[in-house]
Amino acid sequence: MRIFPQLSTRRRQNDRQKDRKGQRGYSLLEILVVLAIMAVLATLVAPRLFSQVDRSKITTAKAQARSLKISLDAMRLDMGRYPTAEEGLLLLVAPPPDAGARASWYGPYVDGDLPADPWGNAYRYFPPQADEAGLTRGPRIVTFGADNAEGGEGLDQDIEI
Repeated sequence: MRIFPQLSTRRRQNDRQKDRKGQRGYSLLEILVVLAIMAVLATLVAPRLFSQVDRSKITTAKAQARSLKISLDAMRLDMGRYPTAEEGLLLLVAPPPDAGARASWYGPYVDGDLPADPWGNAYRYFPPQADEAGLTRGPRIVTFGADNAEGGEGLDQDIEI
């Protein structure tokens, strides 16, 4: 129980008024210091962040190429052969024009359209070929990287599955 309730109420009102007088906001100098700290942090973090994005494009290209290779293997089980160089990867999404081959095509083997590589270029298909020892190599799926030219290092490296 309070002895002087009015005194307690007045004290609270005075405290609120003092708090309002002390609130003036931030000074320009404080805002500039915070902006400078944020700029330094951004210059340190941004390069690492962008290198992760670049690395993820390479990982995505490898995963997509493996997926296309698996789709080619599934199509081969149905048709008994891989696409020719002329048919290419398009045979994964569209039936062949030949009626005999169309009978054994149970596609599409890829959902939707053929994917582009992470740099927006088409994957290249190379049909199976015999190597120097006479052994037949399976088909190859290749992307030439960011520069879309054969060879290169880093983001420009060729990715072959």
